Amino acid sequence: MDHAAVLDLFDRDIREGARPDGPGARVERVGGVVRQVSSSHGWNGVVWSGLDEADADAAITEQIAHFSRLGREFEWKLYGHDLPVDLGRRLRDAGFTAEPEETLMIGEVADLTLDVELPGGVRILPVTDRAGVDLVAEVHEKAFGTDGTRWRHQLLAQLTAAPDTVVAVVAMAGDTPVSAARMELVPGTRFAGLWGGGTVEGWRGRGIYRALVAHRARVAADRGYRYLQVDAMSTSRPILERLGFAPLTTTTPYVFTPQLAG
Repeated sequence: MDHAAVLDLFDRDIREGARPDGPGARVERVGGVVRQVSSSHGWNGVVWSGLDEADADAAITEQIAHFSRLGREFEWKLYGHDLPVDLGRRLRDAGFTAEPEETLMIGEVADLTLDVELPGGVRILPVTDRAGVDLVAEVHEKAFGTDGTRWRHQLLAQLTAAPDTVVAVVAMAGDTPVSAARMELVPGTRFAGLWGGGTVEGWRGRGIYRALVAHRARVAADRGYRYLQVDAMSTSRPILERLGFAPLTTTTPYVFTPQLAG
């Protein structure tokens, strides 16, 4: 895989050419910024920017004003190769808070190691309805220690209105959900994104996360997607590298909450 060429393709197709990620969301292109505007339950933020030292601060100010008028917390998704090189510092100076850095990893589906087995007694359950979404949210809350209300609402809306754009699965040990994940399928591109992979404590280290990655990769291949993309935390990066994913750059969420500004 040509890393530079694939990263350039990712920037063009997924970021600069972004499509709404769910019902009720819209993508807007304003000057050198591509942003998504959604409801309070959806994701709001900047997915791409083509800025330089002369116009970066004005663009940041405009985005703050826009989302503040809407009363929306929003995220500026900054990648390690974005310009200007001090964009992260400019965002912090403007009142954004940086969340933990992740690694953008991409794998060519045909080259991935997919012969991964689930541990005995664990099965993969496709998620297609509210009951399944509740299971996924239960895993999410236990694995990450965060409230799943917003995430539950967004996934259910997507499964209802645009089921061809998302694949969600939950790993069940008997009647207990122990791991869950989803995949976003971006129509008209060669990329599918892996998101939300989490395993509850006590079930980690048994290969379930790897098995869910492999399962989704096979689905992506069946649907004609060439590349899989992951924003990997430090805990999942080694697993993904063993499966054949390559680190291409970093990505850091910078979050702005209007009511906390000033």
